[in-house]
Formats: sequence, C-alpha cells, structure tokens
Amino acid sequence: MAAKREKKAPKAPKAKGFIAGAGEIVEQDVGETLRKNFMPYAMSVIMSRAIPEIDGFKPSHRKILYTMYKMGLLGPTRKKSATIVGEVMKLNPHGDAAIYDTMVRLSRGYEALLHPFVDSKGNFGKFYSRDMAWAAPRYTEAKLDEIARELFQDIDRDTVDFADNYDSTMKEPVLLPVGFPTVLVNANTGIAVGMASNICPFNLSEVCRTAIALMKDPGADLFATLQAPDFPGGGQLLFDREQMERIYETGRGSFKVRSRYTYDKGSNCIDVTQIPPTASIEVIVEKVVELVKQNKLKEIADIRDESDLEGLKITIDLKRGVDPDKLMLKLYKMTALEDSFSCNFNVLIGGAPRVLGVRELLEEWTAFRVECVRRRTHFDLTKKKEKFHLLLGLQAILLDIDKAIRIVRETEEEAEVVPNLMIGFGIDEPQAEYVAEIRLRHLNREYILKRTEETGQLEKDIAELEGILASKTKVKNIIISELTEIARKYGRPRKTMLLYADEVEEADITQEAPDYPVHLFFSREGYFKKITPQSLRMSGEQKLKEGDEIAQQVEATNNTELLFFTDRAQVYKMRASDFDDTKASVLGDYIPAKAQMDEGERALCMLTTKGYEGYVLFVFENGKAAKVELSAYQTKTNRRKLLNAYSDKSPLVGALYLPEDREVLLTASSGRMLLFHTGLIAAKTTKNTQGVQAMNLKKGQRVMAAALYAEGDLPNPGRYRKKLPALGALPAGEETGGEQLTM
Repeated sequence: MAAKREKKAPKAPKAKGFIAGAGEIVEQDVGETLRKNFMPYAMSVIMSRAIPEIDGFKPSHRKILYTMYKMGLLGPTRKKSATIVGEVMKLNPHGDAAIYDTMVRLSRGYEALLHPFVDSKGNFGKFYSRDMAWAAPRYTEAKLDEIARELFQDIDRDTVDFADNYDSTMKEPVLLPVGFPTVLVNANTGIAVGMASNICPFNLSEVCRTAIALMKDPGADLFATLQAPDFPGGGQLLFDREQMERIYETGRGSFKVRSRYTYDKGSNCIDVTQIPPTASIEVIVEKVVELVKQNKLKEIADIRDESDLEGLKITIDLKRGVDPDKLMLKLYKMTALEDSFSCNFNVLIGGAPRVLGVRELLEEWTAFRVECVRRRTHFDLTKKKEKFHLLLGLQAILLDIDKAIRIVRETEEEAEVVPNLMIGFGIDEPQAEYVAEIRLRHLNREYILKRTEETGQLEKDIAELEGILASKTKVKNIIISELTEIARKYGRPRKTMLLYADEVEEADITQEAPDYPVHLFFSREGYFKKITPQSLRMSGEQKLKEGDEIAQQVEATNNTELLFFTDRAQVYKMRASDFDDTKASVLGDYIPAKAQMDEGERALCMLTTKGYEGYVLFVFENGKAAKVELSAYQTKTNRRKLLNAYSDKSPLVGALYLPEDREVLLTASSGRMLLFHTGLIAAKTTKNTQGVQAMNLKKGQRVMAAALYAEGDLPNPGRYRKKLPALGALPAGEETGGEQLTM
C-alpha cells in the first residue's frame, strides 16, 4: 500500500528586504575570529600607518613629500596647500583634513621639527600651543625646504623600490633614499595596536659625526660625538649619564626637560621663553592659576601668555620680595615647566617592528644607505656602459661617413636601414639605431670626433664605478663625504642646554601648615584623633568603638611627623597636619583607610617625631629587642610607605620611641618582669635587624607587653633589674596584694 503523502504547510511569503540567516546565532571560536578580523587591521596599522621606517618617515609623511617633489616644489615656487593636499590624495586614500594636519607638522611655521621639510607661508599654528590653530589650506602656501634635496637626491637613479598606489594608477617610493639619518634628527611619534613609537630628535651635526665615527670604528664611544637629544623648542635637559646610556643602548628610557627663563628686575617678572616638548602654554598657565587659587603658590601676582610673532613667552608677575630662582624651582616641581620625555625607539626594519638603541639604529641606517649608494652606482655604471657602447658604434662610422650615407640613401625600405648599417659596419642593433637617428646636420667629422672623444673619459668613469662596486670601503667613504657636506651645509648649534642631574637643585615644596599645640590619640583598633588643648578641656568622655581603648596619648604640635607601624613589618609616614582638628565626641580617622594600607593590614603603634632624632626600640614576642636609629626612617623624597620597617621573624609586641636611652619594662606570659636599660643594646642603622635576646623565655612563653619605665611604677625595681639576657623575676606577694597571678 502506498504511503500517505504528508501535506506540507504552505511557506510564508518572504518579507521585503528578507536576508537569509539573519538573526541566526552561530557559534564561533573567539581566537579564530580575532585572527581573521582583528589581526589584519592591527598589522595594517603597524606596517602602514603608525611606526616609522629606517628612512625616518611614516607612509603619510612619505606620500606628502614625494607628491610635492613631483609637483616641482623643490625650487622657489610655492603652491596653495589645498592644491598640494588634493594631489596627495592620489597616493593617500585618507581625508584631506588628515593629510593637511600631517603636512602642518612637517612645516617650518609649526616649529615641531629641528629641520622642517616643508617651507610654509601663512598661519601654520604652533607646536607649543593648543589654542593657536593653523589656518585652512586655502589660505596657506608651501614648498619643499632646501634640506629636502637630501631626501630626493638619488630617487631617479634606481636607489629605492617603487610600488603601486592604492588604486594602481601611479607609482610611489617604498622608502626615500635619505642622505642623512633623518630617523634620529627629527622627532617621530606613533601609536599602533599594542605598540608605540616615540623617537626624540638629535642635533644634525652630532648625528652625522656619530654615523661617520661608527663607520670608521663600530665600537666608538657614542657620547664623544652625540651628547644628548636636542629639541626644536630648546629647554634644559637634565643629563644623567647612566640614564642616557640606557636609552642609547636599549632605545627605551626617559629623561626630564626644564623650561628656560629670564628675570626682568625692572618689571619684577619672569619671562619663560622655552618649554619642554611635551608641554603647551595653555596647560602650564592653567596649572599655575589652579595652584594660585589653592593658595599653594602665594608668590605669584599674575600670569599671562605674551607669545607673538617673535616666539613663545609666558610672563609671570611676582609679588614684592619673591626670589625668582626659588619660585622657578617650585614651579618645576609642581607644573609642566619641567616634564619627562619617554623614549621608545620602535622602527620598522625589513617590515618588522624592532626597538633599537642609537648604535643599532645608525648601523641599520648605514646598511640601508650603503645599499642605496650601490644601487645608484650600478645605475650610473649601466648608463655609462650603454653610452660607451653606442659611441663605439659611432666611432666605427668615423672611418667612412660617406659609406654610411650611401647605405642609408640606397636602402629602399626604412625598416632595412638599421640591418644594412649593421652589416656594413659590423655593429649591433642599438649602435645602428643610434647612428640612424643622427640628424643630417650632425653628419660631419667635427661632431663625430667630439662624440668619440668622450669614450676615453667614459672608460675611466666605468673603471672607477666598477672599483666602487667592488669595494665596501669606497662605498662607505662616499657616504662619509656626503654626511660631512650635509653637516657643513645644514648643521646648526644645539638648541637644548645640558644640566647635569647631580648639580640640579630641587625645591622643597612641602606646604608648611600652621604649627600649634595638639593632643594626639591612637586606639588599639587603629583610630586616630587630633584634638586642640582648648577643645580637649571642653570635651567629655572619649568616644570609642565598642571594645576599643586608647593605646597612646601624646602631646605634640600640628607639624609633628607620625609613623604608623603595621603588623606586616611596614611603616606609613604622615603628618599631624594631614588630619583635621576634631573633638573627643567623634570616633576619629581610621588609619588603615586614611593611609591607604594594604587589605587586611592593621596599625599596631604610633611614633611621633620632628627631627628624626633618637631611637626606636622594637620588642618581639620571642624576647628579642632591636634598637634602631630613628633617622633610618627619614627619606629625602616624601615617601609615605616604607617596606621592611622592622624584622618580621617574630610578632611585634611594641615599638617604643626613645629620645635618649632609658629603662624599659618587659612582661612575659609567665608573669615574669624584666627591667633593663636600653643603653645595654647597641643601636643599628639597618631597619629590619633581628636585634638581641633581652628576655629569656621557656617553651610556650612569650613577651606580652613592653613599656617605658617611670620612677615609682614598681615598689621594688631592683628586683627586676638583670643583666641581659635574663628570665626576669616574678612579682613578690606584697606587690600583688596577696593575689595569685592569673594567666
């Protein structure tokens, strides 16, 4: 029996704009998706946008400069920037705004480069100002600067490879055959995906001399010829030899650059004329205004931007009696008038990003330039050989000009002229073509003799070029002579001064708070209160957390320094002035939160000091005691946290401040007490010393308490005074009132 045919439900009509598979959830491997979609983008940004190559340019720079070169802008003529941008768009598929922004950075008017490649006319803004924007491209004009000749000197002599542009309608150079190491002369910054590049500029003359020195001796001392980076905005570089050696060797590191200023005594004002390359006028002015409003800079009456066509100028009016040099030291520390420059010499070498030191970078550039010179020499040699070959054919005709004329005249077909000349004189086709193309007016002995006289000079030139190709030394000598000439022609004195870091004075900008008497309270749970004597007299009972009690009460002043020792062998340094005056009726500040301690860390005890004089006595549960000079915790910088503040071999019982040696009373879990003079323990400068055994303990016992002894605390103190180390003594019956000691 035939199976019944199932009736299918009629298909719903497809809606207009229906997309098959839309809304369908498809599981995909995240790693595979990233490889397919994200990695090509990341590689494109790294290889074709953000990281400079060995010629010192990113693709956007190279396209602009090459377009201007092809437009004939290497001469005296300028063209509107809008025209240049339009032409660049044939090579660069990005928008006109991005192209113009890049061209502005290369310009003389913008002042971002030591040796600008674009000679600009009109408002091109300023590198050191955020608000001085450049004019629209329809208003400005530009041409290539004279130094750009060194970028294109050999570009038409097969020195570099060419590639198709984005739509394969034009050719553009893959690299420019730069005659000097532009990669180190002009600053270059780029942020790619997962990596970045930030190359600081160096003085052109110094870079050329260094490249020459390395070609002569690969182990040459870089500092003999290359002092330090040199910025177009000048400034003062804080030179640290060790720091700079690390940058020269690894291509990574940072250094500080200070502003330069002059003091006008008549007007009682400071004129800042050079600022760090990472700062701008507006950022500096805004920061100073903010500090003045916060009463952190009381010496300044006014600050204003007086930059004009003559250059950068920030004027700071001072109040009467202010020392300008001391004020500037404060401003260096508190504002961007002193700023750090971070180096990251990341360059594309052979299509791969590499972070190179100065020596490696110059070696790579030398290898690139050697290849350019060899290709140029080979190109010249080929041309001269071709010309020499043609002149040899012309020389053969010299023997019988009439015969050549007769052959041409008697040949019936034009196509047969060249073959007949080849047969008649025994020359090859190119030579015969050259002879056949000679004009009738040149078929005289004088013209032919002049042409053939060149053969002697060509033979010498060919031999010389072949000698260059056969010798690496000759190639390097050519590069050395070119670098010497470039340094002579375009070299300029350094703009950035060097200040040796060990001679630099730094200001102490600690804001002095008003000093007045205060009472400091520290509880066992880690709460802190600062109460004035007047407020304390009017206060009632201290408010504390349930189960808490006051562990320390100190009479001090508002400028007293506080050291909070924690259960993790760390100390946190603060000032009493960091805390607000409060009352006994409030709980106070919780020190672990206020000092931003590590999670779960507790403050055990508090020490107060002003001059870091005296000692700290650390007493541990295992009976050991360590006396450390308080000056060991003093730091030149205002560090708030010090590690390894004391030994962590045994739990800390207490940290006692000793202005001078005195007696200390230890109490053990056994009930025994030991009274000893701290002069018996030698002081150490090492903070985490384990100390010496003060109290001998039996198994299972530990020190429970440590306190400074005051006369009258014990009725019979002589009973507990022992030579160290000692077990101590149990209290006599009369001292405990006849009660049995309990644990």
